[in-house]
Amino acid sequence: MVSEYLKQNTAEFHDAAEKLFSSQKIFNKTFTLEDYKKIINTNYLMLLHSENKIFSTLSDKFSDKLHLNKRAKLPLIEKDLASLALKNQTASHDFEVNNENEALGAMYVIEGSTLGGNVIAKQLSKTEGFDDVTFNFFGCYQENTGVMWKNFKEVLDNEVAEENYSEVLSGAKKLYTFLLSVN
Repeated sequence: MVSEYLKQNTAEFHDAAEKLFSSQKIFNKTFTLEDYKKIINTNYLMLLHSENKIFSTLSDKFSDKLHLNKRAKLPLIEKDLASLALKNQTASHDFEVNNENEALGAMYVIEGSTLGGNVIAKQLSKTEGFDDVTFNFFGCYQENTGVMWKNFKEVLDNEVAEENYSEVLSGAKKLYTFLLSVN
């Protein structure tokens, strides 16, 4: 299954992202609003430079099966930017996907961040200093987070042939590398 292959082969990137964003501070309630602004700003830059490219690279088959119309996160994170009084900006380098398999791999990173983001939103909503934070991006799927993740993994596992796993992994690594270097 390509989803397990991705999980195993991107673990070091996932760990690096958690370290970059000081994720351990979320659970010991020492995460600050400044830490949150950093994570929102970095995710904004990732989405700004990748979401449209990913969506436009995917065929109608994937658009339908993945319900892409319900997965757009850029408008949500732009609301978070505005509520935090952060300026829209651009990254110093570009993100490119070469084919549909790479697009699916990059989407794996974004959908995975949504899964983790739901946990982050729940935890931070109980943390002092976050009373007025809306969590548009991290709470994007609300109670449907598990369903949306399961749908994504099922489509990935059912539609990606084993000979294409390396291309999917390439897309995931490209987006993780972009995410880890934009801030």
